Amino acid sequence: MKPVLAALARRPLERPPVWVMRQAGRHLPEYRRLRAEHTFQEAVSNPEIAAEITLQPIRRYGMDGAVIFADIMTPLEAMGVDMTFDPGPRLRPHTLDEIIALPAFDAGAAAFVGETIGRVKSAVSEETAVIGFCGAPVTLLAYLLEGGGSKEFMRMRAALRSEPGKAIAALEFVADAMNAYLAMQIEAGADVVQVFDSWVGLLGRDLVARFAVPAARATIGGLAAPTIYFGPHAPHALDLFGSVGADGYGIDWRTSLSEARRALGDVALQGNLDPSVLFSDLDSVASEVARIKREMSGVPGHIFNLGHGIDRNTDPGAVSAMVEAVRA
Repeated sequence: MKPVLAALARRPLERPPVWVMRQAGRHLPEYRRLRAEHTFQEAVSNPEIAAEITLQPIRRYGMDGAVIFADIMTPLEAMGVDMTFDPGPRLRPHTLDEIIALPAFDAGAAAFVGETIGRVKSAVSEETAVIGFCGAPVTLLAYLLEGGGSKEFMRMRAALRSEPGKAIAALEFVADAMNAYLAMQIEAGADVVQVFDSWVGLLGRDLVARFAVPAARATIGGLAAPTIYFGPHAPHALDLFGSVGADGYGIDWRTSLSEARRALGDVALQGNLDPSVLFSDLDSVASEVARIKREMSGVPGHIFNLGHGIDRNTDPGAVSAMVEAVRA
C-alpha cells in the first residue's frame, strides 16, 4: 500500500509519508521558468504543462504525494463562472439565487484535470500517491458572493444569517458539484482527495455546525477513495470537524497534533510544521521536524506536511532539509 494511503488507514509505518500543500509550483525556480511562458489558467488547462508542474517537486524532493496542479476555482469555471487570476481569482459577485441557478458541473468541461491526473499517474512510482482536491462549499460560496479574495468575507457570513434557507440550498448545490468533480478525479486515477475549507475559520461554532460541516460531509459522501479535510484557522471548531467524516484531517500550526487527537479521536492527522520554519536556519528546520515526529511517535496515522501552503519565497534547500529530517 502506498505510504500516504497506509497512513490514512492508520497502519503503522517506519516514518510518516511527506508532501507539502501547494508544492506544485509556488517556490520552485523550474516552475517560475515554465510559468514565464504561460498564464496560470493556460498552465492549469494544458495537461502536459499541469502534469509537468505536478511532477517537479516529485523529481526534486521525492515527495510521497503528488498533488495535482490546479485551483479550487477550476471546477467553477467548468460551471460557466467567468474569472481571471491576478494572481488570485477575480469574478463578478454572484447572489445566492444566481449560484443556485448555475449549470450543473460538467465533467467534460474539466476533462483536462482528469487528463493531467492520468499523465501524473503514469509517471510516478507505485509508492507515490496522486492527490486530487477541491474547495469546500463554504469557501467557494465566499468567493462567489464576494467576487474575489477578502480578509473577512462579510457577504458570505451575512448571507448565512440573513438568508439561511437560500444559503443552505446554494451550499448543497456546490457540494453536489464538488462531489462530482472529486469523483471524476478519482476515476481518472487520484488515490486520495483533499477538501480545502480555507475560510471556515471565519465562522463561529454555530455557523460551522449548521452550514460548513453538513456541506463538507456532502462533498465527500460516497467517494471511492480516502479523503482529507483541511479547515485552517479554526481551533475553536476542531471538535466539530469530526462530523465531516473524512479519513484524515489537516491541522494548521496553531494547534498541536496532540490537541487535534484529543478533539478528533482516532483519525489520521496531517501536518503541521509552521511554513515560517522553512525561513529559519537548517538546524531549526530539523529540530522542529523532530519535535513533530516525537509528538506523533507510536501513534499510527500521521502524514507529515506544513500547517498551510508553502510560501512562494521558500528556499528549496530548506524543503530538502525538511524532507531529509522526516526520513531520518
